[in-house]
Amino acid sequence: MKITGLECLHADAGFRNFDFLKISTDEGLVGWSEYNESFGGLGVTEVIKNLAGVLVGEDPRPIESHVARMYAIRRQASGGIAQQAIGAIENALLDLKAKGLGIPVYEMLGGPVRDRIRLYWSHCGTYRLSFAEEMQIEPLRSLDDVVQLGRQAAASGYTALKTNVFRFGDGEAWLHSPGFWRGEGFPELNADRAVVRAMCEQLEALREGTGPDIDILVDLNFNFKTEGFLKMSRAMEPYDLFWVEIDSCSPEALAYIRRGTTIPVASGECLFRRRGYKPYLDVDSMDVAIVDNPWNGVGEGLKIAAMADTYEVNVAPHNFYGHLATMMNAHFCAVVPNFRIMEIDCDFVPWHDDFFTVTPEIEAGHLLLPTGPGWGTEINEEAVRDHPPKG
Repeated sequence: MKITGLECLHADAGFRNFDFLKISTDEGLVGWSEYNESFGGLGVTEVIKNLAGVLVGEDPRPIESHVARMYAIRRQASGGIAQQAIGAIENALLDLKAKGLGIPVYEMLGGPVRDRIRLYWSHCGTYRLSFAEEMQIEPLRSLDDVVQLGRQAAASGYTALKTNVFRFGDGEAWLHSPGFWRGEGFPELNADRAVVRAMCEQLEALREGTGPDIDILVDLNFNFKTEGFLKMSRAMEPYDLFWVEIDSCSPEALAYIRRGTTIPVASGECLFRRRGYKPYLDVDSMDVAIVDNPWNGVGEGLKIAAMADTYEVNVAPHNFYGHLATMMNAHFCAVVPNFRIMEIDCDFVPWHDDFFTVTPEIEAGHLLLPTGPGWGTEINEEAVRDHPPKG
């Protein structure tokens, strides 16, 4: 079997595009993966095209060899966009090899530890606050809407949800996101009284809607500095959070925050490869290591999880993409012993399901492990063409 080509496909998903990689072979087998250029990955497609030259004509099955070679070629700039391209290729090769064997990817990785994967509803309210028009979904404009959203989440069967920092005032509603150059607070990234109060009011509204039994997670992203992260975390302690998610470029600062709050700390979604995680694990900076498998590749993700396990740290996948990425992450969650919980988005554009031949099966807030060969789903290329990407 030989690789004959790599093709990148893109589709409109509302406020962002979805990006897919297709690897074809001379025997008609095709491998698919999902990657992401909309958030921090601009240029991944061009790197994939550049790396295609070392893959076309090669046997796709020795995946470790291909990954090692691509990493060596890009060693002097081995993280960031280069790693995201390598991860996309690795994931499509895993799909292709498993299909050739006629088995799910997780069987090729040692077999499943579990066949039901607990989920949390991610960006609960966030897209409704910021992108309702683009996604053609119900808008969120007030704390009363947050209460209703909590009730909807409880009725949906999910046992956990994650939210971001919402602001309301003078008839306006907006996402507090200065870490991404959005709105007030950039570049200082301070947690002033109004922000702290808004977060507490939001949590009170959510809890009013969900009742006492649903776990609530909060993602603070890169929106504060060390002082602000600690201030926010301490203010949120009365709300019994499942975790607070924090992105920090300093392992020592994150460890300081973790020691200063009673809320478990999750981090790592923007880290690359084992070498990126090790400094954080060495200083006990996180309770849960978040792994982005579309960026790192599921094979590398398993190595990160194994390393985290030696530090008694559980892992959770970063998964705010489409259904293919959800299926890819499901295989990761199935085989790692030290699994915590899996992220999934629930708000999508109306045509989202059309992109995939099989959609995830969810029962009582748990994803049921797919049983088909490879990832268990493929891309509907006609549907992708019917929804061309936006600039």
